[in-house]
Amino acid sequence: MSRIELKDNQALEPHILEAAMSIEASGGDSSTLRGLANSQALFDSYFKFYLPARAGNSVDEALIELVRLKIARHNDCFT
Repeated sequence: MSRIELKDNQALEPHILEAAMSIEASGGDSSTLRGLANSQALFDSYFKFYLPARAGNSVDEALIELVRLKIARHNDCFT
């Protein structure tokens, strides 16, 4: 399986670092954010879609979380 480099704090743009630190301060995992930071265009496109969807604007937030967990488990990713 290929691995994506997770950018460390020094390699992140200031606004991405701020978001990563906020996620981690609340006990969350910033791995997705740090991986997507390898491509600014992908990062921007992903979060333009993801944030409104995650806020329950298109699909119920609880369902989104259940799907995310199912996909992670299917891929042996226990995050």
